[in-house]
Amino acid sequence: MEITRIRALRGPNLWSRHTSIEAIVTCTDDERDIARLPDFETRLRARFPEIRFLEPSSPDHPFSLAHVLESAALGLQAQAGCPVTFSRVVETVDRGTYQVVVEYTEEAVGRLAFEFADALIRNALENTPFELEPALHRLRSLDEDVRLGPSTGAIVQAAVARGIPYRRLTEGSMVQFGWGSKQRRIQAAETCRTSAIAESIAQDKDLTKELLHAAGVPVPHGKSVTTPDEAWQAAQEIGGPVVVKPRDGNQGKGVAVNIRTRDEVEAAFAVASAICSDVIVERFISGHDFRLLVVGDQLVAAARRAPPQVVGDGQHTIGELIQQVNRDPRRGEGHATSLTKIRLDDIALATLAKHGYTVDSIPAKGTLVALRNNANLSTGGTATDVTDDVHPEMAARAVEAAQTVGLDICGVDLVCETVILPLEEQGGGIVEVNAAPGLRMHLQPSYGKGRPVGEAIIANMFANGDDGRIPVVAVTGTNGKTTTARLIAHILEKNKYRVGLTSTDGVYVNHQRIDTGDCSGPRSARNVLLHPDVDAAVFETARGGILREGLGFDRCDVAVVTNIGVGDHLGLNYINTVEDLAVLKRVVVHNVAPKGMAVLNAADPMVVDMAPSCPGSITFFARDRHHPVISTQQAQGRRVLYVDGNVIVASVGRREYRVALADIPITHNGAIGFQVENVMAAIGAAWALGISWETIRAGLATFVSDVRSAPGRFNLFSYRGATVIADYGHNPDAIEALVRAIDSVPAHRRSVVISGAGDRRDIDLTRQTEILGDAFDEVILYEDQCQRGRADGEVIGLLREGLSHASRTTSIKEIQGEFKAIDTALAGLAPGDLCLVLIDQIDEALAYISQRVAQ
Repeated sequence: MEITRIRALRGPNLWSRHTSIEAIVTCTDDERDIARLPDFETRLRARFPEIRFLEPSSPDHPFSLAHVLESAALGLQAQAGCPVTFSRVVETVDRGTYQVVVEYTEEAVGRLAFEFADALIRNALENTPFELEPALHRLRSLDEDVRLGPSTGAIVQAAVARGIPYRRLTEGSMVQFGWGSKQRRIQAAETCRTSAIAESIAQDKDLTKELLHAAGVPVPHGKSVTTPDEAWQAAQEIGGPVVVKPRDGNQGKGVAVNIRTRDEVEAAFAVASAICSDVIVERFISGHDFRLLVVGDQLVAAARRAPPQVVGDGQHTIGELIQQVNRDPRRGEGHATSLTKIRLDDIALATLAKHGYTVDSIPAKGTLVALRNNANLSTGGTATDVTDDVHPEMAARAVEAAQTVGLDICGVDLVCETVILPLEEQGGGIVEVNAAPGLRMHLQPSYGKGRPVGEAIIANMFANGDDGRIPVVAVTGTNGKTTTARLIAHILEKNKYRVGLTSTDGVYVNHQRIDTGDCSGPRSARNVLLHPDVDAAVFETARGGILREGLGFDRCDVAVVTNIGVGDHLGLNYINTVEDLAVLKRVVVHNVAPKGMAVLNAADPMVVDMAPSCPGSITFFARDRHHPVISTQQAQGRRVLYVDGNVIVASVGRREYRVALADIPITHNGAIGFQVENVMAAIGAAWALGISWETIRAGLATFVSDVRSAPGRFNLFSYRGATVIADYGHNPDAIEALVRAIDSVPAHRRSVVISGAGDRRDIDLTRQTEILGDAFDEVILYEDQCQRGRADGEVIGLLREGLSHASRTTSIKEIQGEFKAIDTALAGLAPGDLCLVLIDQIDEALAYISQRVAQ
């Protein structure tokens, strides 16, 4: 068995909506049926007893090693605790070659699972050991390392429940919610609305107390010191027990509480000053440690925190009791679990010594032994939910504290005897205000019920009913994608949207090209959705990107399918037939939002067949108003677009909207049929988005297919009285459409300049010139700059072969280089002639033609 390619499908894809790993796997004849491999299954199950074969074996569909790889990769992830369920194996047209697809939740874990699955199979084949538990441990550890922690994860889950899209921006906890101009970002429990100044204030504990005291919020008296002597002097001035802590700290680091003697104060100062040179000494308030979580102007959760501690049983040492507590599966090393393991470090040992214990002491049964003075979960503490008990005046004080500092999400730490009374009545006080507070204690408290704090944070970021989405239109098909996408973008711009557009010639944001080259894939789409100045997005969605990574979005508001033709890179990546291509393009339709719309070409049966896959509604378009699909759709009172004489009609129920073809420049008064179809597709998309008909008409009237607005798409030039048309048509269907279009343009003599892409099938290359040979008097052949794997002269040879039975062509020339071929064609033009130039390098060729025309 050989795995020749592994890639991650990071968005909705050919196989499912799940993120998945796709592998190409080649098996020998014996490996195509594991029944031919003696004792293989027995050895496999001995190494991985939990493996479950996902498909039954039969003589017609034998179970291959590729199927074993699928079962093992999915099963290993499941055993490691990953919530994965989807997988699939498909044998390709190449005997013994399979596409294996397995869902993942974290890409790195999915890839590692494939590695272990491959190793498992090889060990079973060779009868060598496979260490299952170490493999599962590595998968679990990796999953814990890379997945979002419980706090960030809770916010993400709340967003997903509301239909808000998200994207992880770093390997840490920075996440974007929403798209374009409606996006918001978080890092842990800090949002893009969290002021840097407010965070700075919260870190400065002395300044925080000063501001809270000025606002009338109860805080313990204290002062900032820089030396041990000053610390002791401050403790004497305060009188009674004190708290010593770094002025700038977090997670309870360096905090010592309830200390009285000079030795204790100086020791605490040494620990705190190692974190921050400024140290705070303040009055110790007796009582319990409470954390109140404020989001916006609401108290959303409260917990009583207890320091890490063990309870004596009269038999075990403190060290052994700590080990018993740490066996709790809820306790982990970091923040990925609901509780943190108790650390037996210098602080814990000092705390024990203060109470006369060592790690080897055996406390009496029922004796509570504290391992720390502070109650932070990050040091092993526990939490009990008390949200329902908080007195309204205490809640108001917590909200006031957060707003005084300026934090939109705030953890307010206070010490008092109980939360059922106001702070002032019991002499309690707020001791700290925290930015980016931990949420674990509220999500999964040690005791009591968890609180929906993730939902509260999302509700504070996005108003009720706001899903953070901008309008998204995805355009796919064989021909017409770029023009249709550009026309839709133009109409949306007329609607005052700042539009992000991806296409085969670049990425545009608000008219500005920010990237060049073929940008019709998912990466460019994701980049547009990241851009903060984008109010609406239009994505040309090509087959290659869907195959490589899936879609760059989870769903779209409108999917447009222009047509399905034979020339769209058939024979690559196991897309061998037009039917295969239709299934692939259908991915866009399959991922329309439930309230969205698919705009489909009614004249193309394969496009029509996509309609049942759409979760939303359907608009059909066709030039023929009497087409059966149009007639049926119209009879059902649903949306259709068709041509009636010299107007495009949009009809739904009894309502009609009409746009004269004479008012749509790119159709040349309806003479260019494929442009009429592109216009209908664009109208359908704008209509689906609720754009007004006044705006749609204005957009259609002002869109011109020139080198600026639609480069390489039927760009017209006038050269010495001759008509020159430059187009990027590069497959038989596109060339047939171009020939039909120029039939309406009068000309004395017709010539064409053409090359061919080397990654097309031989039959597609010869078919292009077969079409041209019946429509043009002269054909000028040139070789593309990049032959894409073909030998020099091979493409031109196939093109010439297609001209061998030409009914019209009388002159064939072969030229080396695109620009020389253009020069040759222009030199032979006379007034009244027509020349079609099928360009390769779009920007460079159009600039060159423009320069020659200007001369």
